[in-house]
Amino acid sequence: MSTMKEHLKIMIFALLAFGMYACGGNGKKLTQEDIYSAQASLFNADKSLNKEEAPKVAKIYCQYVKQNPDDTTAAKWLFHAMEINVMLRDADKSIKLCDQLLEQYPQSKWAPMSLLLVGSFVYEDMLNDTAMAHTAYQKLIDDYPESELVNDAQKSIEYLGLSEEERMSRIIMSNMDVEEVEL
Repeated sequence: MSTMKEHLKIMIFALLAFGMYACGGNGKKLTQEDIYSAQASLFNADKSLNKEEAPKVAKIYCQYVKQNPDDTTAAKWLFHAMEINVMLRDADKSIKLCDQLLEQYPQSKWAPMSLLLVGSFVYEDMLNDTAMAHTAYQKLIDDYPESELVNDAQKSIEYLGLSEEERMSRIIMSNMDVEEVEL
């Protein structure tokens, strides 16, 4: 019986150690300097996303937020982690990060921005899910009526499901004066 308890203790210790490693918990408390250092590797010399380093940078941002949830910059780093995952076209991680940002930092300026980003680039473009895109845009309008992004969300709803040509046609027609169109 004693060996079974020992095996169980070893398994629990191994699982805890693996869990800490998987979540980036190496025991080191991250600083803003660590973030800026990691951020330097985010883009290649030609300004393209460094797809090898980008997930590591996003993970560092998330780890910083986990270690410093009350830091005034935490919402910003969570948003930037979401942006990276959007650029990497990882819809699941992007949605989870948006949800986390909305739950932990609903009053931050990054909350409405995250809704617009997830609505347009994740639900609309990546997943072609116009219903969820509409939900994200409507949440922005309802929850953040004073946001400067409300007009963008309203236009996004108006253009949902339209092709690029149809969008362009509507934009051009809305910007034309009726007198200019007369033949």
